[in-house]
Amino acid sequence: MPFTLAILATILSYIWILEPLGIPVAAPAGAVVVLAAWSGLRTRTLGLSLKELIPATKAAVLFTLPAVLAVLAAGFARGTLHDPGSLVERLAVLLPWGGAQQWVLQTVVLREARQRMSPVTSIVIAACLFAILHLPNPLLTLMTFVGALGWCAIFMRHPNILPLACSHAVATLALLCAFDDGVTGRLRIGVAYLMLGR
Repeated sequence: MPFTLAILATILSYIWILEPLGIPVAAPAGAVVVLAAWSGLRTRTLGLSLKELIPATKAAVLFTLPAVLAVLAAGFARGTLHDPGSLVERLAVLLPWGGAQQWVLQTVVLREARQRMSPVTSIVIAACLFAILHLPNPLLTLMTFVGALGWCAIFMRHPNILPLACSHAVATLALLCAFDDGVTGRLRIGVAYLMLGR
C-alpha cells in the first residue's frame, strides 16, 4: 500500500507536526493531490463511473438519510440542535472538502487495501485508517469510521465519488447543526483539537 502509506504519512505529519509550527496547508495538500493523482493515473481509477452515478446516488441517500436523522435526533435529545448559520456557504465549502477526502479514501486507500485483502477486510481497514486521521477528536473519529464503512461499501459496488462527496458534506453539516463546539471540537483534529481548551 505504497500510496496509502505516503498519503497517511503526509497528513499525519501535517496535523501533528507542521500545522502547530504554523506551516500552511498548501504544500502537504498539494503533495496528497499529487500522490492520489499519480495513483489514479497508474491504475486508471478516477472514481467517476458515469454508469454508476444513479445507483451510487440511491445507495448514498439510503445510507445518509437515516444517519443524518439519527444525528439530528441526538442533537435534539441533548438540547444542542441549532442553526449554525450560513448553511449554503458551509455546504459550498464542505462539498469539495468531502469530495477530496472521498477521492483519496476510495481511489487510493480502499483500492490498495482491496488489492491485498478480502472486500470486507479492505472496507474495515480503509475505515480504520480514515478514522485514525481524525484522532483525537472522539466524535469525528467515531463518525468518520462509521461513515467510511458505509461509503467504502457503496463505492466498492458503485464506483462514483460524487454522491459520496454529497453524503460526506451533508453528514458534516448535520453534525454542525446537531451539536455545539464542545461536542464537535469545532471539527478540529490532531494538535489543533488538543489546543482547543487552552
